[in-house]
Amino acid sequence: MRILFDTNVVLDLLLDRAPFADDAETLFGFVEEGRLQGYLCATTLTTLHYLAAKAVGAARAKEQLQTLLALFEIAPVTRSVLEEALADKCRDFEDAVLCRAAIHVGATQIVTRNPADFKTCALPIVSPRELVSGLRAG
Repeated sequence: MRILFDTNVVLDLLLDRAPFADDAETLFGFVEEGRLQGYLCATTLTTLHYLAAKAVGAARAKEQLQTLLALFEIAPVTRSVLEEALADKCRDFEDAVLCRAAIHVGATQIVTRNPADFKTCALPIVSPRELVSGLRAG
């Protein structure tokens, strides 16, 4: 299973945002165990670095990104990803970029806490809770 993680799910874990951090932590564990192949969009990493550097300093932000790079595959943002995102009917360009990057790497789903943001995405959209429940059941 190739799952692209939306930025908000990663932030839930990094910022320990209750009550969402528990599901995010479980999903990260599934990636670490190899139960699913986790992807992050390249733009997620730049956003995370910006926010983390402000919150915990540049050195700690760099450490966090290195950990993420060791754990996740990266969905590149190429010219074709950006062109397709611009042509998408999605209201939010950033979400359209995530969707198109996920499609380009063969992701099977996107995990997010904001499924309404991905209404135009051709991939199935799942909440962290739904994904955790499905993986535990299967």
